[in-house]
Amino acid sequence: MNKRNYVLLCAVALITLSASGCSYNTLTTKHENVKAKWSNVETQLQRRGDLLNNLAESAKMAGVQEQEVFGKIAEARSRLLSATNQAPQGEGGDKSPEQKQAVIDAANSFGGTVGRLLVLQEQYPNLKSNENFLKLQDEVVGTENRIATARKDYNDGVQDYNTTRARFPTVISAKLFGFKEEPYFKADEAAKEVPKLNANTLREKK
Repeated sequence: MNKRNYVLLCAVALITLSASGCSYNTLTTKHENVKAKWSNVETQLQRRGDLLNNLAESAKMAGVQEQEVFGKIAEARSRLLSATNQAPQGEGGDKSPEQKQAVIDAANSFGGTVGRLLVLQEQYPNLKSNENFLKLQDEVVGTENRIATARKDYNDGVQDYNTTRARFPTVISAKLFGFKEEPYFKADEAAKEVPKLNANTLREKK
């Protein structure tokens, strides 16, 4: 190998290493941003779980007997808390994309129970005058708005990170250093439908 080719090879190697280093730093920064925004999502989801549980207890105390609804709320809440409290298995103390997807699936399942409980007001007029229930209901509605905001912020961060990760030459560094694609928080289409409850069929039979 002559001197000219040697110098050219060294230059290429230096540029490649520099590009990899820059790509690594960029990916790390953007991934940390995704982690921070995901943490906000989980915080709001856990807040929802606590509030909805309290709302259900308040409804029970007011004489509501829709045991099937309460059972679904308890089951969905347990699944959500189990997913959010699972020990991180990703890099740097972060949940892996698969774990985040499990939380998203649990959150979508749990989200459908919010409307199922709130719609009970139409079947139990006494709830409309129950101060504790109404206060908790306002808190739940506010939390749903916070979740929507946190979800959008997270998805914006994921889009920025995933787009950068997929571009050349950053994609090489992503594969080299193990930066995985992050999942979007997509709401379940079925959760957008207005719940329809029948008191005669849902009420616990004695």
